[in-house]
Amino acid sequence: MSHQLALITGASSGIGATYAKQLAARGNDLILVARDAARLSALAQSLREAHGVEVSVLAADLTRHEDLARIDSELRNNTRITTLINNAGMTVEGEFIDASIDQTQTMLTLNVVALTQLSHTAAQVFRSRNAGTIVNVASVLALVNEQANGAYNATKAFVLSLTRNMQRELAGHNVRVQALLPGLTRTEIFQRTGRSVNDLPAEMVMEVDDLVAAALRGLDDGEAITIPSVEDMGLWHSFEQARGAILPFISLNKPAMRYR
Repeated sequence: MSHQLALITGASSGIGATYAKQLAARGNDLILVARDAARLSALAQSLREAHGVEVSVLAADLTRHEDLARIDSELRNNTRITTLINNAGMTVEGEFIDASIDQTQTMLTLNVVALTQLSHTAAQVFRSRNAGTIVNVASVLALVNEQANGAYNATKAFVLSLTRNMQRELAGHNVRVQALLPGLTRTEIFQRTGRSVNDLPAEMVMEVDDLVAAALRGLDDGEAITIPSVEDMGLWHSFEQARGAILPFISLNKPAMRYR
């Protein structure tokens, strides 16, 4: 992936900042997007000095229409961009029913609306060039109904479903599309919701450097779905086969016998 230009959202900390560091170490030029201009600028300078790459900063709040439009325009019009790391996201404190609906709506705007718009633009642009890479950061909670905030889980299920469909639409156009499903990762997302990652079982929490290194290795290997902590990906394939088994029966002209 050397000599390419990657646009990374949510790049000021956590997974996004770690993508920036590891892609810069591979020789990629970068465009860093996040709200915190000071942190972005400090990260950009450190990457220029450490790796000799070009790094530009675009401070933006992707929940604001005008900021999202500005980043979308950059993605559409900057012909050097070859990679989109669609990482920006948030969660809210508490479970769905007790959580702030205002915060939940902000989360939906960031996790779903912004990611969808940037995915759509990148898909159109990269398809027209017959080249490009899109990484959409979802979560293992896309597969979970039994715990955590249901609205957050639903946003990540949306990301997974959208990405899988994009993979179908972009097949044959030389555009790589990867869905990354992190588990618990040592990032600031916990502190932002009043929790501490140190309260979680250590064996369940992956270091962010390990997570991103695995994600990039999965991308190199052509994985459509990367779940860094799952040793046996046959489990995922079995999951997909079970889902596929029901598809011939989900829309028929008569109700099932149990309803008659």
